[in-house]
Amino acid sequence: MEKSRIERLNELAKKAKTSSLSEAELAERDELRKEYIAAFKANLKATLDNTVIVDKDGNRRSLRKDN
Repeated sequence: MEKSRIERLNELAKKAKTSSLSEAELAERDELRKEYIAAFKANLKATLDNTVIVDKDGNRRSLRKDN
């Protein structure tokens, strides 16, 4: 997610704390939140997919379960 879009989401959140948001701003905030959450989940999944566990014998295994 682009930094400018995160900054806009933060602006809307700050404005919502001090005053009310218009219908257009509410819709924009909801869309930006969905985009932020999707980006966060994708980043977390990528991190976990590349994480390995090393046991005391030095064997490496991924966190992903094999079916």
